[in-house]
Amino acid sequence: MWTFLLWLLLLIVCWPVALLALIAYPIVWVLLLPFKLLGIAVGGVLELLKAIILLPAKAVRALTPA
Repeated sequence: MWTFLLWLLLLIVCWPVALLALIAYPIVWVLLLPFKLLGIAVGGVLELLKAIILLPAKAVRALTPA
């Protein structure tokens, strides 16, 4: 909502820049999409490595009586 209100303010103050931002936003989003997907993939791999490293400790903790 704040983004829309800021865009409306920009439209009132300087409408050519607001129209340029309106056109450029989807282009920038498409250009940054591969980096988002790469970040999700790297995060998943790091979580998998963390789970593999912590697995022995979790197994030992599960076998010991509380």
